[in-house]
Amino acid sequence: MLQPLHDIRVLDLSRVYAGPVGAMTLGDMGADVIRVEPPGGSDSLREWGPFKNGESTYYLSANRNKRSITLNLKTEEGKKLFLDLVEKSDVVIENFKSGTMEKLGLNYEILKEKNKGIIVCSVTGFGQNGPLGLLPGFDPVIQAMSGLMDVTGAPNGEATKVGIPIADIITSVYVALGIVAAIRQRDLTGEGQYIDMSLLDVQVSSMANVATAYLNTGMISVRKGNQHNNVAPYQLFQTADFPIMICAGNDHLFRKLSHALDHPEWGSDERFLTNNDRKQHEEELVDLIEEVLATRMSSEWVEIISKAKVPVGRVNNIQQALEQDQVIARGGIETVPHATGEVKLLASPLRHSGLNIQTKFGPPTLGQHNQEVFEELLRIGEEELSALSKNNVI
Repeated sequence: MLQPLHDIRVLDLSRVYAGPVGAMTLGDMGADVIRVEPPGGSDSLREWGPFKNGESTYYLSANRNKRSITLNLKTEEGKKLFLDLVEKSDVVIENFKSGTMEKLGLNYEILKEKNKGIIVCSVTGFGQNGPLGLLPGFDPVIQAMSGLMDVTGAPNGEATKVGIPIADIITSVYVALGIVAAIRQRDLTGEGQYIDMSLLDVQVSSMANVATAYLNTGMISVRKGNQHNNVAPYQLFQTADFPIMICAGNDHLFRKLSHALDHPEWGSDERFLTNNDRKQHEEELVDLIEEVLATRMSSEWVEIISKAKVPVGRVNNIQQALEQDQVIARGGIETVPHATGEVKLLASPLRHSGLNIQTKFGPPTLGQHNQEVFEELLRIGEEELSALSKNNVI
C-alpha cells in the first residue's frame, strides 16, 4: 500500500527538536526526508546523552525515517548542489536564526525561482518579525514567556517548566500539519509558499482555557499543583502506597466516583451537587476523598474506580509507563535497524485504517547517505564525490 506522502521529498536543514520532529512525522507518512548538515555536523542534539553505541538517544528520538547527507552551504559549489536538490524537492525545513537563509543567498524568493512549487517552513523562537524576531529562543525560555511556567508547579512553589520540551513538541506537530496543508493547497493552485512558524506563537495558542479565561473575564490563573483551576475533584490523590490521578470532570462522573468510593451520599450532598459547588467546597471534598483512599493500595483503587468508568491512573515513572499492557498492545514501542545495530524507539502515534504509517529505517548517522542521495538525485559519481569531500563541500 502506498503511503500518503510517498511522492514528497523534504530537505531537512533543521536542528535540535521542533523542526526535526516535524520532518520525522512527514517521513512516517512516507516522505523522502533528506537531512542536510555541514561536514562535521551542526546538531548539538548529537552531544546530549545518554548514548547507545555512541549515538545520542535524544538525537535518535527525533530523526527516524530520514536519510543524511553533508553539504557546506557556505561554499558556492555547496549552494549550487543544494539548489539542484531544491529543484527535485517539495519542501525545505530550516530553523536557523531569522535572516540566516537570506545571508546564505538561499531565502524563499531565491528557492522559488528554482522551483515555483517549493514549500519552505522556517521554525524560530519568535518568528520573522516583531521586536524579538532576531533573537534565539529555546524551549524553556518559550515556556517561561508564554505563561506556561506560571501556571505549572505547586501553589506555594516556584514556577516550573514541563518535564519534556513541550513547546518544541507541540510546534513539531504544527510544522507537519502546516506543511501537509501547504501541499494540499499546492495541489489546487500549483504554487508553493512560505511558512513562518514561531515557538512562542504555538505555545501561546496552546494556553487554551487559561488564556480564554483571562481574555474574557480578566481572570489570571494561578498555580494549583495537581489540582484544576476550574474542576473538582480533578487532581492527584494519595492512597495507602502511591498517588493516583482522578478526573471526575462532570456531575455524572462525580456521582459514579462517589459510589465507587462507597459514599453515594456525596452525590446528593448540597455542598457537592454541581461542579461550582464542589469548587467552593473543594478543601472539604478533598479531605473526605483522601480519607477513603488511604484505606487501600493504589492498584486496588485504580481497578475499582476504572470499573466505575471514572478516569483514573497511577503516577508511573517512564519504565512503568512503557511497560503498561496498553502501550504494548497498541504497538507504542518498536525496534528499528540502525548503522550501529538495532535501536528501540517510540512508534508514531498515528493509527489509520488506510494510510500505512510506518518506520522504514532508523535515524541516520552523519552523512550516511551521501553517495546514495547524490548519485540517485544529481547523478554525481564516486570520483566527483571524492573531490567534493576533499574540498569540504560535502
